[in-house]
Amino acid sequence: MTGNARADAGLRFMRLGVLALATGMLFGVIGGFQFLFPEFLQELLFTKTRPLHVSLVVAWIFLIAIGGIYYYLPRQCNLKLWSEQAAHLHFWAFLVTGLAILGCYLSGKFGGREYFEFPPVLSIPIFLMWILFGVNYFMTLRRQREPWPVYYWMWGTGIVFFFITFTEAHLWLIPYFRETMVRELIVQWKSYGALTGSWNMLVYGTALYVATRIGQDDTPARSKLAFGLYFLGLFNLMFGWAHHTYLVPSETWIRTFAYFVSMTELFIFGKIIWTWRSSLECWQKNQYCAAYRFLFAADIWVFANLALALIISVPAFNVITHGTHITVAHAMGSTIGINTMVLLASVFYVIRVELPQETHAKCSAPIRLGFWVANLSLAVFFSALILAGIGKGLYDGASFQEMMQTIRPFMLVFAVSGVSLMIGLWIVLWHAFRLIGLVQESAVETVAIPQRA
Repeated sequence: MTGNARADAGLRFMRLGVLALATGMLFGVIGGFQFLFPEFLQELLFTKTRPLHVSLVVAWIFLIAIGGIYYYLPRQCNLKLWSEQAAHLHFWAFLVTGLAILGCYLSGKFGGREYFEFPPVLSIPIFLMWILFGVNYFMTLRRQREPWPVYYWMWGTGIVFFFITFTEAHLWLIPYFRETMVRELIVQWKSYGALTGSWNMLVYGTALYVATRIGQDDTPARSKLAFGLYFLGLFNLMFGWAHHTYLVPSETWIRTFAYFVSMTELFIFGKIIWTWRSSLECWQKNQYCAAYRFLFAADIWVFANLALALIISVPAFNVITHGTHITVAHAMGSTIGINTMVLLASVFYVIRVELPQETHAKCSAPIRLGFWVANLSLAVFFSALILAGIGKGLYDGASFQEMMQTIRPFMLVFAVSGVSLMIGLWIVLWHAFRLIGLVQESAVETVAIPQRA
């Protein structure tokens, strides 16, 4: 069996991830307009559009990260998967469970918490398949005799801690936690903060892997700075959740220290990518132009998000901004500006490696157009949320309705820029979906054609 065929499970995950993001953005735009016009698509109430949007976008992050791992290990790292059948089973279980979750949301059947608002019984296949994924990963990595580069450690840590935090997120099912509101809130927000850290490990590991492949130099993934980022990220994963628990009793120094660690992690990640970019030759940038472009955008959004985070961490500003649209801007900057750009870089790196130059060269112009439309729209989207948050934070009247009227112009800009952001990413995603399909077809053809001795 060829390397292309072995990578098929990873390509399936990537293609499904592209669909998840495209659909998730549609529900996000619908939700944004429903916020302004409650009568808009009343049959899809905000109680449905929000979980649909959140679950699909979170699925996008995990699908592309998992797909990358399943693709890179056998195809480029010369590590045959411990079980190819397990990888395919993982995909089909993810697909069937995901469709069941979407069906529950659309029919109004809820039962979980925050990111996992579906009936808890649907978490069972996620638990089981994640265990299978972890076993497959670590059994595969047993064949690696040399010291692990940092991205192997990041991927492994993300896998282990997702299982831990996903388990913790379901402690509310135990009466001891569910029957005390403060106790449930503490566990819920702690687990979700750490859950974000687990997918950050998967995303940052993917970013460093793609960067080393574009530069054809594994040194950045074995440097002291890279492992410093890893250990800082590990600490942030375990303790950085503390700055999210403002609603429950905790010591101020714990929140402050957690915030410091979180921001330092962002800075080091940004510095690694920035240094890597300056080390590339012109031909390397041109050879992987789409992947390089998305990594470059992720780096810019790292520093933009870091600047915002540092400002809102100042106590005098935090009193005004916390709980406003500025918090949403910070979350969107991380999810779209950093995570999504990194994962798109991974997708287009795979496409560049697998397809002939003339095939993806034909799509370079529309992909570049989608890239600029998406990033410029995200800048407007990001700024509108910040201005709306400032307006809300500075409002000193007693009427919520009056406050909403004062920030309505910013929210209209937010909604419209959300549409153009979606269109820009849809252009990119359409070509990614189509080109991954061509890669899959070429893999099938490679297996079907008898090889001469």
